Amino acid sequence: MAVGARDYIDKLLVKKYADEKVDNHEAMESMVNPEKMLEAMNDVAMVQRNMFMLSQKLCATCYGINAKARYKEKPQAAEG
Repeated sequence: MAVGARDYIDKLLVKKYADEKVDNHEAMESMVNPEKMLEAMNDVAMVQRNMFMLSQKLCATCYGINAKARYKEKPQAAEG
């Protein structure tokens, strides 16, 4: 797959923007401390993981309770 302008409009766009100056993002100072951002992302991920685990445990517990209630042996009627 070739990279570059293929038709007339693309060629004109390449000529127009060839000399444009752009910001060098690596030279800019970030407004957000990356360590704090990663720590916050880690906290969110940990909370989500714990909520998922609690949800799974709750689901298993409810399943067990419902199964016990549903399959509990019914008392047999007295014969006679």
